[in-house]
Amino acid sequence: MTAAFGRRRFLKAAAGLALLPGPAIARSGRPLITHGVQSGDVGLGQALLWSRSDRAAQLLVEWATTESFRDSKLVIGPAALAESDFTARLKLGGLPAGQRIFYRASFRDLGDSSAISEPVVGSFASAPSEKRDLSFLWSADTAGQGWGINEEWGGMRTYETMRGLAPDFFVHCGDTVYADGPLKPEVPLPDGTFWRNLVTPEKTKVAETLDAFRGNHRYNLLDRNVLAFNAAVPTVALWSDHEVLDNWYPAERLAAEAPYAEKQVARLAARGRQAFLEYLPIAGDSIQRRIAYGPHLDLFVVDTRSLRGPNDAPLLAEDAFFGQTQLHWLLERLKASRATWKVIAADQPIGLLVRDGEAGWDGLANGDGPPRGREREMARLLQGLRDARVGNVVWLCGDVHYTAAHYYDPAKARFPDFAPFWEFVSGPLNAGTFGPSTLDDTFGPQVVFAKTPPQGQWNLPPSAGLQFFGQVRIEGTSGVMTVTLRDLSGAALWSTELVPER
Repeated sequence: MTAAFGRRRFLKAAAGLALLPGPAIARSGRPLITHGVQSGDVGLGQALLWSRSDRAAQLLVEWATTESFRDSKLVIGPAALAESDFTARLKLGGLPAGQRIFYRASFRDLGDSSAISEPVVGSFASAPSEKRDLSFLWSADTAGQGWGINEEWGGMRTYETMRGLAPDFFVHCGDTVYADGPLKPEVPLPDGTFWRNLVTPEKTKVAETLDAFRGNHRYNLLDRNVLAFNAAVPTVALWSDHEVLDNWYPAERLAAEAPYAEKQVARLAARGRQAFLEYLPIAGDSIQRRIAYGPHLDLFVVDTRSLRGPNDAPLLAEDAFFGQTQLHWLLERLKASRATWKVIAADQPIGLLVRDGEAGWDGLANGDGPPRGREREMARLLQGLRDARVGNVVWLCGDVHYTAAHYYDPAKARFPDFAPFWEFVSGPLNAGTFGPSTLDDTFGPQVVFAKTPPQGQWNLPPSAGLQFFGQVRIEGTSGVMTVTLRDLSGAALWSTELVPER
């Protein structure tokens, strides 16, 4: 059985959802898997598996390279305890390269070893050791701006569209949840109808406690499209602001009138980070990481929240965005990479102005002109890559709630000391649509393509159809990368081929 054939057969089987029970409500005599399974951070010979029990229980994983589970291997995982909200993550090693891996997850009651849950089945493509065709997706922004799970509309439908493309993996570029975005049961639409949200107690107000942050992650896992997607497609997750609070930075203290009893953002961020790491399939406790996915691809995941300076002082020479430690790590790892393509997954675009109030900037960009403040870090990174002759670097991001292709041209930049590169933007997955944003000329961004709402029509619901994701294909023999921007239906809006430098 080829990897591709096995993947597509599994996708068809998962469409029936027989393997994906909805979140459990009542306790039974044996454990229950409450929110499906997830895989993520798939690298050569390894992957991270995730699931959640309804009680204290041991995670058990059986895996094989066949759907029949012939010659399967059993791995005893960690215990899911109340301290982690009964979630468990298992790093699975010793995987054969370039094959479809099928797994069954179950939980064994810690108080009764004979009580074992019904299994839930998942599948993922292991990373290749040889040059072969690759395909992966990216997007951002789930359940934002008041648009949650509308079961009458079919739930979070973009996830089902993406699952149908059978990618090797998916990169979620942040705003995985909207912890600061309460939902209302009904939202009136311009045509006189209503968008009807599924609402849970944790989604009725902004998140402040650890359990409220956890509840925001549990909310997304109520959607059957998300459950089916998670069982079939590995996710590489990074965070942005809404995992904690709109436009947050670590040193921020909220104003007295803010709807939070906790005013110190660092405390909110610590709780949001813990919930993020508990509920997403991340191999380790660092959001910043490199994932090697075969000879053609190194994926670099960056964290632009944890180490940034204040948003209201973005022009200071010492103002941080990546932070010096992460910036050094990124530059050195990019210089050491031998992969054909070096893809950097970030939450925000480089050259779009993203304001935070009247005087602040939430993004890296802070106005036309030579590099200032946070832009100095980017200038050092780009100049370092040029001087070290590191080619084939592509940026993927989300955050701005529309889709676009940006070409950064040193001939049109106020800071010209870098090699040209591409940046591709996509989102939202299930949130309001906005845009376009204003360009900052510091690094010479050129809008080659953009799909945004009609002028003046912001925060359009998912039912307007302006939900977006991107697809990257790398051809195994030539290494040519094809980037395609797609909408909710999967229709290709724009595409380009990038030939690797040798």
